[in-house]
Amino acid sequence: VQLQASGRGLVWPGGSLRLSCAVSGRTFSRNVMGWFRQTPGKEREFVAAITWSGERTAYGDSVKGRFTISRDKAENTVYLQMNSLKPEDTAVYYCAARDGLIVVSWVRYDYWGQGTQVTVSS
Repeated sequence: VQLQASGRGLVWPGGSLRLSCAVSGRTFSRNVMGWFRQTPGKEREFVAAITWSGERTAYGDSVKGRFTISRDKAENTVYLQMNSLKPEDTAVYYCAARDGLIVVSWVRYDYWGQGTQVTVSS
């Protein structure tokens, strides 16, 4: 599985941004796709995850109600729509994939895309 993230940007507080993660290689119903973020000196933080079937999603507490994860099977792409952005959302965002169930620990994801920078600032 190869992952290619895109959508980096600088936005004002309260603004919106959509990240994309293009998936190539094998994709099947057991895959879970996740988004994580990281700032310097901090542990990688779980943001959201979705099963490839789309039946289940999960969100980190800090983004619930503001971020939405979705996937387009036809395009083999996973999206992270980020609304009501806050300065504390500033981070490098990573997409990741694993087989099996949704989990929030980044160490249990096997495949990673390169990070994409999101900066929320006035």
